[in-house]
Amino acid sequence: MATQSDATTLDVRAMVPRDRHPLIFSKLDALKPGEAVLLVNDHDPKPLRYQLMAEREGLFDWAPEQEGPDEWIIRITRLGAAQ
Repeated sequence: MATQSDATTLDVRAMVPRDRHPLIFSKLDALKPGEAVLLVNDHDPKPLRYQLMAEREGLFDWAPEQEGPDEWIIRITRLGAAQ
């Protein structure tokens, strides 16, 4: 992961698909309120968003910064006291 502005960039494009969600969730769970991850993916991460909403409801903000066609960048911010 590299740091970009106020968020950490997590580029999962080169990863085996089955390994992506466990890594992403471990990084998100480690965030403190107000911290963010810029997720970079090679497809629309809609299934990840649904999983995040179901398993971590109300804990994260999901803000697309780029939506395709070859690259999706989503800013995922941990909500809490810093908001």
